Amino acid sequence: MVALSVLDLSPILEGSDAAQSFRNSLDLARHAERLGYRRFWLAEHHNMPGVASAATAVVIGHVAAGTSTIRVGAGGIMLPNHAPLVIAEQFGTLASLFPGRIDLGVGRAPGTDQMTARALRRTLVGDVDRFPQDVVELMAYFEPAQPNQLVRAVPGAGLDVPIWMLGSSTFGAELAALLGLPYAFASHFAPAQMEQAIEIYRSKFRPSPRQAEPYLMLGLNVVAAETDAEARRLFTSLQQAFLNLRTGRPSPLPPPVDDMDERLAAAGLSPGEQGALAKAVVGGPETVREGLRAFVETYRPDEVIVTAQIYDHAARVRSFEIAAEATKALAGEPA
Repeated sequence: MVALSVLDLSPILEGSDAAQSFRNSLDLARHAERLGYRRFWLAEHHNMPGVASAATAVVIGHVAAGTSTIRVGAGGIMLPNHAPLVIAEQFGTLASLFPGRIDLGVGRAPGTDQMTARALRRTLVGDVDRFPQDVVELMAYFEPAQPNQLVRAVPGAGLDVPIWMLGSSTFGAELAALLGLPYAFASHFAPAQMEQAIEIYRSKFRPSPRQAEPYLMLGLNVVAAETDAEARRLFTSLQQAFLNLRTGRPSPLPPPVDDMDERLAAAGLSPGEQGALAKAVVGGPETVREGLRAFVETYRPDEVIVTAQIYDHAARVRSFEIAAEATKALAGEPA
């Protein structure tokens, strides 16, 4: 069975605040470490009422300091928002503090709306069209410093910080293959081009000093509970969040509801129409086990990064426990 990792957005719950979100993220990371998850990644988003991990490197440091073995990283840093040197320094610092445990995933989307993107990049020098050059520049800062090199990442130069390419379209697949980087596809919210992106990445991959062979990670929403009905109810928090975002009303993560079908119908969606959430695995232990099995057998990822936007923190932790147990059962290991 493939490795399992965690993607956390450090969700801000309706009626709560970011401080509690950070406490919840650390608690979840400690559980993930105990359960055998390989990585715990946090994502950069801005001006999102339901996401607390805007200062991603800071939150990574918080989680890494409170754990001991699990890899902690960015899934990811939205590079057009930053000078590559700044990111090299931030992750060079993290890698110096927590050697052998830091990952750096980079993406080219702003992680926000256009107005906020302008506020983030006051000079507007950062540009998605420069993303490939920015990635190459970032990679260079982690190489050993050369004689007479005028600009260095201190700390950063000479440190082995794994760089991942992220993507929700075929662009990231092309670039990851060209540069010989591991690739993580955001199938947890943008599954439409997943199969095409996988084919491009695997067929066009060029071995590099960083990665000899293609290495594919796929994102997957997994909402698990003791029964299918309970899991479907927990899932309505994420459905509401997506519906609010789609209708221009981003919000903190709301509690689950019992009338989700009616809400979808009022928005012109049929109850079975999930769109961005089409690949989600939602259910009790047996349903989750079969869902994970089918997903892995169909797409053959090297790693699955699981995310679960669940309102109740205890239920969220239990969901990740069930997913880990399901994976071990599929591999023939004791839970």
